[in-house]
Amino acid sequence: MYIIQSEHSFDSAHFLASYDGKCKNIHGHRWRVIVEVQKNSLIESGQLEGMVTDFSDLKEDVKALADAFDHGLILQEGTMRKETFDCLKEDGFNIILVDFRPTAENFAKYFYSQMEEKGYHVRRATVYETPTNSAIYEKEEKYGL
Repeated sequence: MYIIQSEHSFDSAHFLASYDGKCKNIHGHRWRVIVEVQKNSLIESGQLEGMVTDFSDLKEDVKALADAFDHGLILQEGTMRKETFDCLKEDGFNIILVDFRPTAENFAKYFYSQMEEKGYHVRRATVYETPTNSAIYEKEEKYGL
């Protein structure tokens, strides 16, 4: 099995609605995203001979997904009063709405799914919320590569 990975990071803020702890307050992280892709065999001919995929493409795609969250306030839809949300938008804040609770676990699944939709054979996605705490998402099913 051949495995390659690409990594990118982004800075953003979030909070966890209905959470009884410090994370119920708006706070920020330097999120670190690592996406691993895999194949049983390497490409056999052409420009990409001897590769799993082009590192440039993988890097560009991971970076584009991560950059979409950079320097934003990530909100789960419906977790902020409309009036507060409207004031933040009116004041020019970069508000990013997601349909999931913005946890490292859910971000790991999000990045996995997004890269899979781009056609990559994703092995796993890892998201670090802090330098020492991370969440990993991988599917149980394995590709017949």
